[in-house]
Amino acid sequence: MSVTEQKHEVHDSKVLDWAKDIIDKSPSNRLVADEVLNAVNRNKVWRGDECLNLLAPEAPTSPLVRDLLSSEVGTRAAEGHIGRMERWFAGTQYIDEIEALCMELLKKAFNVNYADHRLVASMIGNMTVYSAMAEPGDHIMSLSQPYGGHSSNRNDGPAGIRGVNIHDVPMDGHELTVDLNEFERVARDVKPQLVSLGASMTLFPLPVKEISEIVKPWGGKVFFDGAHQLGLIGAGLFQDPLKEGADIITGSAGKTFSGPQSGIILWDDPELTEPITDTIFPTLAATHQVNRVAALAVAAAEFIEFGHDYMSQIVKNAKALAAALENEGIPVLGAHKGYTETHQVIADVSQYGGGYDVANQLAEANLIVNKNLIPQDRPEDWDTPSGLRIGTTEVTRLGMYEKDMQDIAKLIADVVKGNDTVGNVKQRVMNIRREHQTLYYCYR
Repeated sequence: MSVTEQKHEVHDSKVLDWAKDIIDKSPSNRLVADEVLNAVNRNKVWRGDECLNLLAPEAPTSPLVRDLLSSEVGTRAAEGHIGRMERWFAGTQYIDEIEALCMELLKKAFNVNYADHRLVASMIGNMTVYSAMAEPGDHIMSLSQPYGGHSSNRNDGPAGIRGVNIHDVPMDGHELTVDLNEFERVARDVKPQLVSLGASMTLFPLPVKEISEIVKPWGGKVFFDGAHQLGLIGAGLFQDPLKEGADIITGSAGKTFSGPQSGIILWDDPELTEPITDTIFPTLAATHQVNRVAALAVAAAEFIEFGHDYMSQIVKNAKALAAALENEGIPVLGAHKGYTETHQVIADVSQYGGGYDVANQLAEANLIVNKNLIPQDRPEDWDTPSGLRIGTTEVTRLGMYEKDMQDIAKLIADVVKGNDTVGNVKQRVMNIRREHQTLYYCYR
């Protein structure tokens, strides 16, 4: 058997073969580089100018933040903590200024005692928590995927890599929150060292205070993975986990917070400072992209200035979109509770072919959403779940309001229910996007 025949790829071989063919047939490496630029520009035109992006994990950064992501400081290395004696390299005095401004802006934005900005991904923030606050063999509890749980807190993510024993947080599939009576029963039996409240499908606040009080007798800690809700938390429009009893929060800078793709970690307890920061550096972050730190600092300043109005409209739009989808005959989770308190809407499209097929049909019409497990699904339904997850962050930053959500719901329903051709819906989407090209809630 040849080496080629033995090769195994987890990626789509058709796409890899397409790239290999271009590279092999190109007369010049420069022309291959041009192909990369062409792909970037194709994405910019299509996703950036012609689509309605309704992915909950995405938000467009402001033009100023984008400029900083390509700044000269991105070529500089800055291992260590802030301060001359803390650095491995000399000549970092201006980088110290950038990082100090970023850290203090994050503290102000979230009203916390401590924040760290060096996480190049929110997943690394979760790895930081499991490394600093749990030992291999410890028991933890986290949400399972059909109820919104994220892989970073399960066996196939940082929690599993850390070697902890993972138990499910019992959930109420109708109320879409923790079943506290069952949680207390399981927790008293398991005695988890850490309870991880992290969900990629997140519609309503979780009972952080009650959970914290249940696990406190044996020294249990509460970790709130606020990847999706971070902007809402900072704006005071969602629960404040640290004030309710959580010990630490991680989150994504690139979702509702609308900064560069990266992670943020927040805490108030000074006893956590050394284990958390020592885990971040030197264990998980060294040269941590100072251009990204500068961009994050400006995103934080913009958030302090505009965040409350921005986040408030995101939630209003999500509620309006959910109600409009329900009126179009597409079932939406949480209807009896007002659908959502976040930027997310979760639709049940099982009667229309399921989340995978519907998401791809919508993408052909320039409507970008993602398939999603919902409580009626099993974990093994990951590839073909029943639901769709829809977010309102990007369309809100493009200046859309509740009345626009009626139009978006109609576009989605026309594809899902076959009321119009995909080609016609695509043209209607492009017409809407031509009228919405300006980004709001930012300095420029």
